[in-house]
Amino acid sequence: MNHDKPREVALAVRRMLQAGREMQAAMARRLGVRITDVQAVDQVVSADSPLGTVELGDRLGIRSASATVLVDRLVSAGHLTRSPDPHDRRRVVLGATDHARGEVRQALTPLLREITTITDRLDDDQVVTVLGFMEELTVALREYAAGEEPSQIVDRSSTD
Repeated sequence: MNHDKPREVALAVRRMLQAGREMQAAMARRLGVRITDVQAVDQVVSADSPLGTVELGDRLGIRSASATVLVDRLVSAGHLTRSPDPHDRRRVVLGATDHARGEVRQALTPLLREITTITDRLDDDQVVTVLGFMEELTVALREYAAGEEPSQIVDRSSTD
């Protein structure tokens, strides 16, 4: 292996991110929807707090008007719901329908089985290392996406 660890890891992460985009495109084809539809449902399902149309548009990098058209299409197709925000009745939040969750789960089943097979080969220490790396990488990617300077993440391996 090359001894330029940061470069090798960065290239591996880049390949994984590219593979993720390819996987989303394949899922969109399997489900007969647009890739932005898959990305939108994924954002709604995985958000830490309920998203409105504007926040969804921001996450997808599309204008508010385009986000409204996208949400209208997904609501009409039975993939998303709109409901009043329980904390601010003037705001509408989005939710994924059971139908959408079921379709996505079914489409992902072969991939999830493969991930389980790969994960089962890791020992407990490797799982801790992989999870720590993935969590820190996720923070760095989200900070970059938000236009923030990446934080100086503490090396947890030296504190255990």
